Amino acid sequence: MQVDLVGGYHDAGDNVKFGLPMAFTITMMSWSLIEYGRQMAAGGELNNALDAIKWGTDYLIKAHAEPNVLYGEVGDGNTDHYCWQRPEDMTTSRAAYKIDPSNPGSDLAGETAAAMAAASIVFRRYNPSYAKELLEHAYQLFDFADKYRGKYDSSITLAQKYYRSVSGYADELLWAAAWLYKASNNDYYLNYLGNNGDALGGTGWAMTEFGWDVKYAGVQTLVAKFLMQGKGGHYTPVFEEYQQKAEYFMCSCLGKGSANVQKTPGGLIFRQRWNNMQFVTSASFLLTVYSDYLSSAGKSLKCVSGYVPPSELLAFAKSQVDYILGDNPRATSYMVGYGNNYPRQVHHRGSSIVSFKVDPSFVSCRGGYATWFSRKGSDPNLLTGALVGGPDAYDNFADQRDNYEQTEPATYNNAPLMGLLARLHGGHDGYNQLLPVELPALKPVNTQPKAAPKPKVTPTPASSASPIDIAQKETTSWVSKGKTYYRYSTIVTNKSPKTLKNLKLSISKLYGPIWGLTKSSDSYSFPAWIDSLPAGKSIEFVYIHSASPAEVSVSSYTLV
Repeated sequence: MQVDLVGGYHDAGDNVKFGLPMAFTITMMSWSLIEYGRQMAAGGELNNALDAIKWGTDYLIKAHAEPNVLYGEVGDGNTDHYCWQRPEDMTTSRAAYKIDPSNPGSDLAGETAAAMAAASIVFRRYNPSYAKELLEHAYQLFDFADKYRGKYDSSITLAQKYYRSVSGYADELLWAAAWLYKASNNDYYLNYLGNNGDALGGTGWAMTEFGWDVKYAGVQTLVAKFLMQGKGGHYTPVFEEYQQKAEYFMCSCLGKGSANVQKTPGGLIFRQRWNNMQFVTSASFLLTVYSDYLSSAGKSLKCVSGYVPPSELLAFAKSQVDYILGDNPRATSYMVGYGNNYPRQVHHRGSSIVSFKVDPSFVSCRGGYATWFSRKGSDPNLLTGALVGGPDAYDNFADQRDNYEQTEPATYNNAPLMGLLARLHGGHDGYNQLLPVELPALKPVNTQPKAAPKPKVTPTPASSASPIDIAQKETTSWVSKGKTYYRYSTIVTNKSPKTLKNLKLSISKLYGPIWGLTKSSDSYSFPAWIDSLPAGKSIEFVYIHSASPAEVSVSSYTLV
């Protein structure tokens, strides 16, 4: 059976789509925007954040093929890790693995429901019909997760080696219910949290970590917010227990609890050797939002050592971000491309191999290891903004491509950092975080890179009366081995009142790869996925070469 599962995110430095960490990444990006969308807008990043979330949710919609069927993995880690290839070249398995009533996965379905519900809040202002679609998927997925209970890695066993669900599914059921209540305001989900807090561990588990596997601290933080908003009702005693556990987490991070998290000599939260940074950003995000919740409620954090003002939670979160960006004993930035001293040999296939734009020559499965993985030089394709696994318990770090515990990035490292950076850069802006979400209006998008020269526009050689308009512009450029390469975007628009078919384009003076058209003999036609262009619509194709724009003209077409 063929299923369209194009899109989504690879989890880290490999080419596998793992559903559980991907859904968590989307949930955390959405939470970042829900809390700090105003700051993102002020910094000019709101559109980028929305695009990043929608890229993920578009995939999740495809993966949720039926109400009780969810595809949770594409590819498998075993065959994938045998190869070192760019995504454009990969020859590894694209087999898809699903959960269903006979092979359940409440943790995977629950996290995906949470992601869809959280994203529906984001898109409610910008795309109401899309938000409604996401919420419908979230409802179905929660029902599926709750009715057919089981761990997803008992059904998709290939995931056990990479993303084993150690905590089980109880936390995801509560996490999904919290997000569904936040998205729908339906008391069914608030009642679920109140009635199942004890049975599913929400009131019992006191945690010192938060991440793609263990969601208790996250759901406890959300329920504490509901309580501060006055929504506890007759569940107030139960929700106070959730809040006590949320505050246990906050106090342990600050070093003011009965059992505190470990820190490196340089002050970084340290949980484990392999990709420790995921716990740093997720914990810092919870501290930041809880600081703002407390400030909005006029309250302080109650720890074993006494009351702690909200400002202290934010200050500690800032200290963690400062460490990440270079304020640490090694003076190393663990965000690729930020500062002067950052990781240059990232454990990431696409980054360690020359960009497909620069050299589209095929990289073979094992050839990638021999030619690119084993290179001691810097990555040729900079993975700007990626957050790597980070240092060990003593602030030591080895910038080596085979040191995957420290140099591999992951999407779920960055997702909480979106909100953190927006908050720290933009400040609080005086908004009460306990009031209903009010996201800012979208501003027109400036698609031109800030430092790029004025776009070169090349009109079609056809007459001005032509029903087909062709406009080209240079979108970016870069230098490789002393040669300057240019990326050109070309928009073909049907200006006629009829449907355009059988389009043939002539392209001369083209000296590099082209994407978005189908080549046939000496002309170019529509890409494989369309056969016509309705009135007023456009298609885009792009090409790269080290020369002025190619000459594009219309050879023939039909209007019907």
